[in-house]
Amino acid sequence: MTEVSGRALFGPPKTYAHRSVPVPRFLCDDLAVQLAGKSPDDLVFVSPAGAVLRVGNWRRQCFDRAVREAGLDLTPHALRHTAASLAIASGASVKLVQRMLGHKSAVLTLDLYGHLYEDDLDAVADRLHDARVPRARPESVITPLTQRETGS
Repeated sequence: MTEVSGRALFGPPKTYAHRSVPVPRFLCDDLAVQLAGKSPDDLVFVSPAGAVLRVGNWRRQCFDRAVREAGLDLTPHALRHTAASLAIASGASVKLVQRMLGHKSAVLTLDLYGHLYEDDLDAVADRLHDARVPRARPESVITPLTQRETGS
């Protein structure tokens, strides 16, 4: 839903691209309560009157007040950046973060969040070391060609 000139418009997002958003398991119980008794076509989050949840009303009545009471200084858009940062810190690839945020290209994602992808060459070397295939000792490897050449 997008609000344009005070009207709620339902349709695809501005890029016409669908987004996949990971939902951590710790939220599943709360979401199950929120979804209880709803049909697949019902809105998940609604206003106190059960109507479309409008961003301005939600910010004024809920979000901004909660942020003040918590002593924080942030916006809903800052939470989007936080979600991207947490995904990256959890090992998400650039392509996954791109899909999650609905970016048209991975270049945009890297321009905005590239600094969060650590360039720690020692950590990469350690991961490559841990992923290595154990090498066989040369004397334990005998191929048919080797047998014919040596006569053994």
